[in-house]
Amino acid sequence: MAVAAAGVLVAAGAITYAVAEDDGSSTVPTADSADAGFARDMAVHHQQAVEMSYIVRDRTDDEDVRRLAYDIAQTQANQRGMMLGWLDLWGLPKVSADPPMTWMDMGGMPSGKDGALMPGMATNTQMKKLDTLSGKQAEVFYLQLMTAHHQGGVHMAEGCVDRCTVGVEKRLAQGMVNAQESEIDLMSDMLKERGVEPRS
Repeated sequence: MAVAAAGVLVAAGAITYAVAEDDGSSTVPTADSADAGFARDMAVHHQQAVEMSYIVRDRTDDEDVRRLAYDIAQTQANQRGMMLGWLDLWGLPKVSADPPMTWMDMGGMPSGKDGALMPGMATNTQMKKLDTLSGKQAEVFYLQLMTAHHQGGVHMAEGCVDRCTVGVEKRLAQGMVNAQESEIDLMSDMLKERGVEPRS
């Protein structure tokens, strides 16, 4: 187990530092670039997904939900580390004075309402509610929240695929799109098994 974990960390480090070369390009993104904006915003977006996933793991005994939550938490924590690592590598700040989503020309959208800073993010009230539920109620609410969260994440990742210039970051973003769309389908099936439809 420790050997496997070490292998994952080495691989993650290799991906992180490969961005310095990025297929031979020596161009470093600017602080107001899509590359930096995506890395900053998606790191925040991912952090909430990690928090939601660990909450539900403590709130249900259902192995399918617990396995999904663990996978999401581990994947998004690792990706978050990569994106923050790139910002360090580029010598760019991890926070910006600009509103979230400015890099997608959405900086003027109403944001921050009850903690929901970006598309798909749960509000503070929803996070508190999740923390009070257990069993099937926790499973359903988590799957609904995470479906919306992934839908917002896909929208942002597609924005990076279109706008980012750093090749390894664009590839990570496309990987996010593919993985999260697959998980959205899985969560839709899991909700139907529980007699519930995903929230629109």
